[in-house]
Amino acid sequence: MDVEEYVRRRCSRGLADVDIEKSLSDHILAIKKTDPAYASALARAIIAEVRNTEKLSGDLFSFEPAGVNMGEFGVGSRGKGDFFAHRQIARIIGKTSASVGVDEMDDAGAVCAGGKYLVCTVDGMHSRLSDFPFLAGFHVTRATLRDLYVMGARPVMLFSDIHVADDGDVAKIFDYTAGITTVGEATGVPLVTGSTLRIGGDMVLGSRMTGCVGAVGVADHLTARKSMEPGDVLLMSEGAGGGTIATAAIYSGFPDVVEHTINLNFLRACSTLMESDIFTRIHAMTDVTNGGLRGDAFEMAETAGCRIVIDGSATKSLVEPHVMDLLEALEIDYLGVSLDALLVVAPQDAAQEICRVVGSAGVAMHEIGRVERGKPEAVLAIDGREQDFTPRFRESAYTPIKKVVDTRARDFEEMKAKIIAASDAAIEKKMRVLRRLQPG
Repeated sequence: MDVEEYVRRRCSRGLADVDIEKSLSDHILAIKKTDPAYASALARAIIAEVRNTEKLSGDLFSFEPAGVNMGEFGVGSRGKGDFFAHRQIARIIGKTSASVGVDEMDDAGAVCAGGKYLVCTVDGMHSRLSDFPFLAGFHVTRATLRDLYVMGARPVMLFSDIHVADDGDVAKIFDYTAGITTVGEATGVPLVTGSTLRIGGDMVLGSRMTGCVGAVGVADHLTARKSMEPGDVLLMSEGAGGGTIATAAIYSGFPDVVEHTINLNFLRACSTLMESDIFTRIHAMTDVTNGGLRGDAFEMAETAGCRIVIDGSATKSLVEPHVMDLLEALEIDYLGVSLDALLVVAPQDAAQEICRVVGSAGVAMHEIGRVERGKPEAVLAIDGREQDFTPRFRESAYTPIKKVVDTRARDFEEMKAKIIAASDAAIEKKMRVLRRLQPG
């Protein structure tokens, strides 16, 4: 519970401080093992702090609201709203000197240094794994290493961040770290630094945990999405999912499926590929995560300016059988959910050897589509007939709560216009502060 938000909302409604104190004290007592006197003192302090912020004004203490909520626009839900918001972030960052920058919407960024590429990426843990710290640490670490490998980089170090709310058990930090280092030690990549904090300091009650793991790697040959070419084919490996599938299994009553997500198949397949002569023939790689194959194919087509055609009959066999049984039982569209499979884009004459090399690592892979000239889009071909394959508003609803969350969006174009206006305001503020920082 965010007690600062709780107070701020009630202040904006004109409620008296004494009434806010009483209701907030009751909430504090419902969560914390404390006495009424302490709860009241804490409530009064929170109210005083919020009241002091009401006096603030000026550029540094305000932002231009979009009038569109995160959930309302699907930010973080790996659908078309999420992709649009990320492109606004890229606008704010702007064009940089990076070899691969955020404007290319790739899995990681890269800069050239000392004749090699330094590649960096970061992934947030799955929010619903807060009560399962080891799984959270394991899956986010595997995810961030995947993002390095698909850029053609060999990982050299990991860094982490963990935030646990005020009432969370300290052991969550340790279990989360154990999950990270299990993957790190198994792959020979050390965890070298990190940060540990409370979510919102004293202002968030409860035991919620969140965090991220990042990685840095070195590459000689980048396999960024922009390198795709018409005439290339798409190859996909088998996938058993990661944090998303584990979450679906846990909260839908299929805990045995979680065991099938605990593997290093993807990382071993990439490492084996990078050690082979065929690796330099690969044009681009990615992992099937953001909004599933629907989302990744869409983003790849946009970045490379090509048309992608996916063969609908070639993908289903690449989903781990226990995971596919779960998805079918829960009526989850497997094409719209993260499978953690490896997607390789390469010339047709290199496809067979790439599949053979990946197979030598014990991971199945075969051709699932092709790259064509034309309008940047992704389509799904079933029985020779093409149909729309654009991302939906959100990723496939893979937990019970996601199936009932209200997805009746406001007019999408209206929301997009408001978000563009808010991102424009952020860019203008950046420029104002930059001008203040310039000498003279």
